Amino acid sequence: MKKLIFIIISKFCILNISAQKINTAVSKPTTDLYFDTKIVDEYRNLEDLENPQTIDWMKSQTAYTNSVLNLIPKRNYYIEKRLEFDKRRGYSVSELKMTNNDKYFYLKRNADEKIAKLYYRERGSEKEELLYDPANYKNSEANHEFVINYISPSWDGNKIAVSMVEKGVELSDLIIIDVKKKQVYPEFIANTAPATFDGVKWLDDNSGFFYVAFSTIDPKSIDFYKNTKTVLYKLGTDPKKVIDVFSAKNNPDLKITENQFPMILEYNIEDQYYKGMLVDFQSYRKTFIISKKDLLAGKKNWKPFSESSDKAKNLDFWNGKVIFQSSYNSSLNKLCKTSIDHPDFKNAEVLIPERKDEIIKGYKITKDGIYYTTTKNGVEAKLYLYKNGEDIPIRLPFLSGNIDLESKGQNFPDIWITCSGWANDEQRFRYDAKTNTFKPENLVPIVEYPEFKDIIAQEITVKARDGEEIPLSLIYNKNLVKNGKSPLLIEAYGSYGVVDSPAFAKSYLLWVSQGGIMAIAHVRGGGEKGEQWRLGGYKETKPNTWRDLIDCTEYLIKEKYTSKEKIAIWGGSAGGIAVGRAMTERPDLFKAVIAEVGSLNMLREEVTSNGQPQEFGSIKDPKGFKALLEMDAYHHIKKGVKYPATFITGGINDQRVSPWMPTKFAAKLMADDASDNVILLKIDFEGGHGANIPVAQQYAGIGDIFAFAFWQLGHPDYQPKENTKK
Repeated sequence: MKKLIFIIISKFCILNISAQKINTAVSKPTTDLYFDTKIVDEYRNLEDLENPQTIDWMKSQTAYTNSVLNLIPKRNYYIEKRLEFDKRRGYSVSELKMTNNDKYFYLKRNADEKIAKLYYRERGSEKEELLYDPANYKNSEANHEFVINYISPSWDGNKIAVSMVEKGVELSDLIIIDVKKKQVYPEFIANTAPATFDGVKWLDDNSGFFYVAFSTIDPKSIDFYKNTKTVLYKLGTDPKKVIDVFSAKNNPDLKITENQFPMILEYNIEDQYYKGMLVDFQSYRKTFIISKKDLLAGKKNWKPFSESSDKAKNLDFWNGKVIFQSSYNSSLNKLCKTSIDHPDFKNAEVLIPERKDEIIKGYKITKDGIYYTTTKNGVEAKLYLYKNGEDIPIRLPFLSGNIDLESKGQNFPDIWITCSGWANDEQRFRYDAKTNTFKPENLVPIVEYPEFKDIIAQEITVKARDGEEIPLSLIYNKNLVKNGKSPLLIEAYGSYGVVDSPAFAKSYLLWVSQGGIMAIAHVRGGGEKGEQWRLGGYKETKPNTWRDLIDCTEYLIKEKYTSKEKIAIWGGSAGGIAVGRAMTERPDLFKAVIAEVGSLNMLREEVTSNGQPQEFGSIKDPKGFKALLEMDAYHHIKKGVKYPATFITGGINDQRVSPWMPTKFAAKLMADDASDNVILLKIDFEGGHGANIPVAQQYAGIGDIFAFAFWQLGHPDYQPKENTKK
């Protein structure tokens, strides 16, 4: 009977898309009292993902959404073009890891393959060997489709740890492979997440490794991310008998809280100490050190090293000193060094002083000196070498928006630079300091994209309402006519101090190649201008995040890049705060909104396993409650307001943003919206937060977003034959 009802509804929807609002969710309101403020939550019942009624509604909405999207003539254009590009290049490579003895390990996916496989080769050799095909993992069991999302070779390259995941989840099985024998060890570690929690760290003698372990194996538990610990696993032993080396239980004197993640940081074989850090959602964290010999002997004598108030990060040992990036008494940052035995982070020796408008992004210590990169507004990158007290600028092969560095370690001169930009494909070079030359060492072929030849990128700033200069990246055809008629898609994130760095995003370029303009608003809450930029969109200052997006939108309209009827905004994950609140604060300003696995009900975030009160605020605190309520898009939906067309997505296995968040937002929007605009909810029942799924599934998800946006913004190639726009 349910199937028949859905068929009837689907046929009716072809004629009138507003019929979707007939299938509204059941509302069972709950009233909460927060510091004398009553908040009514109309769809609290939808948080129960064990309730068949909730799942059925999510599935019916997803089926309805697919029936609507299927009416768009070019719905599959994006996935078809991406697969065509893959075929043009032949293969792709990711997760490159190098050992000091010049062994390369990487994931490679041929154009005709759904998932990447693990390969190995000697540097400089064209001969590669297939080490592992994830299709072979648990292949005797039905309904499995694993992908590899992380690899870590031992120092000598004779063993490699491989993380196996499926269906978008982040929890993985960690297997170990003997490289010479190409055999998988019989022991494996279940319920880990090395791709999320800083990987695994091999012992100097390659006999085992450190990794972060969880206190519970239920990823839906509110306690899942609490009381984690770093443990030591010795190869060939029972994975259930790991050794706790860094945790609140093992080290009570360190006063580790349940919400901090005690981790051992990257180290070199030459180092005498391990560095431990209490990782939380602050930019600067407390660190400790312990002698390697002591820890491996079972001692627990971790010593305090740096305090969060020191504003030091990216600590690296070098010649008896610690090198680090410092923001102490600095609006941006500087590169400093201090003693390991008697550190003074606040009064350290400055190697590289603060640069005007340039933030030190990262560095690598080599035999030749310290290579470091800087970024301006998060989108203009430069490269330098600090050697013998001299600061040497290095001219890049081409102007780059982003630079990544790779090295073999402090005892080697080798350095690799990977350059990329919005309109420049990623290229990898080996730099020779003696000759000041770059030699291309790309792992994949460099191919031409004639369809992108007229596309350019421009970096500008927009003055916000409070006078702050907001960086705005624009990607468009060089022959653009600014007449207000171009479809414009604006992407924004603005949380955790994350920088929206330039990358050769074919998705953006495909949008532009079809006549659109792509904009990336580097709103406050991100890290484009350093720590002060993050704090400008943080907790009580979070409204700057979505108001920066609104101000950038109004600028683009004023300058006739586009008009209200031609604008779509797009935000994913915590970017859901930016687009959800921009939409609810200024529903008149946008034609369409895409909230991809978005954080849309922030007042309830603390009840999820991934709640981040240190980043956004806590309902247990009056100021925190007010901040969370202000950034909660769900609670800002008002009855009788006309909202833009909205496409809302979620992943049933999402551990970062619970799928009930987008579901509740969609339900309330459908019930309260006074417009005839479409509201679509799509839950991926084979995915999670967007990663750890086969590539075609990823392409299809982005393709739906682009098809929806072009449809709503009036692109003639995306208009259904029937009258389904409203």
